[in-house]
Amino acid sequence: MIIRNALSSALGLLLLSGVTAFSSASQAAPQTMIVAGGCFWCVESDFELVQGVSDVISGYTGGHTENPTYKQVSSGKTGHFEAVEIHFDDDVVSLKALADYYWRTIDPTDAEGQFCDKGSPYKTAMFYQNDQQKAVFEASLAKVKETKPFKKDVVTEIIPATPFYPAEEYHQSYYTKNPIRYAYYRASCGRDNRIESLWGEIASHQYH
Repeated sequence: MIIRNALSSALGLLLLSGVTAFSSASQAAPQTMIVAGGCFWCVESDFELVQGVSDVISGYTGGHTENPTYKQVSSGKTGHFEAVEIHFDDDVVSLKALADYYWRTIDPTDAEGQFCDKGSPYKTAMFYQNDQQKAVFEASLAKVKETKPFKKDVVTEIIPATPFYPAEEYHQSYYTKNPIRYAYYRASCGRDNRIESLWGEIASHQYH
C-alpha cells in the first residue's frame, strides 16, 4: 500500500509538471524584431497595422549612452537610432514577411536620414538579435537588391542589436494620441509620396 501510494504521488507530480510545462510552452513570449526607419512614430504606425503584430514600442538603440532621452538622441551625439521593437506572433506572421514589408515602408537609398528628417538618428537599419535573424535580414536585403524598381543603391545597414531603450511615454502610439498632428507631420514630411515614387505603392495601404 505504501509503495502504491508513493507511485501514485510520483505519477501525480509528473503529470502536474507536464501540464505546467505544456502551459508554459503554449504561452511562449512573442518574437521581437528591431528596425530603424526614420521617425519612429511612422514606423510604429505602419507595423501596428500588420496582423500578428501585438505591440510596437518606439525607442532608441545603437548608441553609447545608457537610458538616453529624446533630446540627447536628437542631438546626434549619443549615436542612437530612433527605432522600434516589434513584438509578433510567428505563427501568424513570419520574420521574413515582416522583413520584406519593412523595405517598402522606408527609403533605403538615403544615407543621410529619412524624408524631411536628416541626421544619424534618422538613418535606416535592421538590428539582428541572433544568427537566424541575421540570415533572414540578409536574404531579404539580397532580394531587394535583385528586384528593386529603382536604380540607386540600397544603403540600409544590417547590424548586431545593442540595448534597446523605450522612448518617453508621450512618443508611444503618438499617431493615436495626436492623430491630427501626426497626419500633418507625415504628409508635410513627404514620407508616403517618396515611398510611392520608389516602390510604386505604399506597403501599409494593404492594411487600410
